[in-house]
Amino acid sequence: MKRACLVVGAGDGLGGAVARAFAGEGLVACVTRRPRHLDQLEALAADIGRSGGEARAFGVDARDEQETVALIDCIEKEVGPLEVAVFNVGANVRFGVLETTSQVYRKVWEMAAFAGFLMGREAARVMLARGRGTILFTGATASLRGRDGFSAFAGAKHALRALAQSMARELGPRGIHVAHIVVDGAIEGEFIKGLVPDYEAGLARGEILRADALAANYVHLWKQDRSAWTHELDLRPWTEAF
Repeated sequence: MKRACLVVGAGDGLGGAVARAFAGEGLVACVTRRPRHLDQLEALAADIGRSGGEARAFGVDARDEQETVALIDCIEKEVGPLEVAVFNVGANVRFGVLETTSQVYRKVWEMAAFAGFLMGREAARVMLARGRGTILFTGATASLRGRDGFSAFAGAKHALRALAQSMARELGPRGIHVAHIVVDGAIEGEFIKGLVPDYEAGLARGEILRADALAANYVHLWKQDRSAWTHELDLRPWTEAF
């Protein structure tokens, strides 16, 4: 029977790498972003297919409850049992607190926290019936502490980490592995490539997080024996100060 892995927030960096990694393990990678990114998602799914894996693209607004419920039901009905659910929405913005409008704060919270709750709840709904499954949340240093200019982002990421902790305690004894991954540093991808002048050199030196190296840790969490589950993992380049 085919098994599914859902990756919410599958771009050209970490999310895409996570989808490729789980497809390489034989799962059907169900990749999602907002509907306006559907062309990019379909290109990612096609690339996974050319590499020997299987993937499905879904244009879904993760902040919309009805769309998220329908997505999980569709995967269960048309793809297979949901084995892994990965929440990888970023929403990293920087504004001084006086320049942070209520609209910005609310949007960042919806993207980075509320959408994570919706995915986590719906994934748990179908996994609990089988008594197994893995739910993974991508966090950041902002999940652990705030800093100037990141009141909205840090607030949302703190909320996501608290959600992961609460879900781990509630669902772990019922067979569901929930983990939060703190990723600290610039991640390989087009966004960082456009920001870092010596991008290729930094990548070669290991100063920029390689997406496939990060993704391998997500697969490792999924494969862990339940006698030794990790509930929080901290990943950063060897040169990153913390």
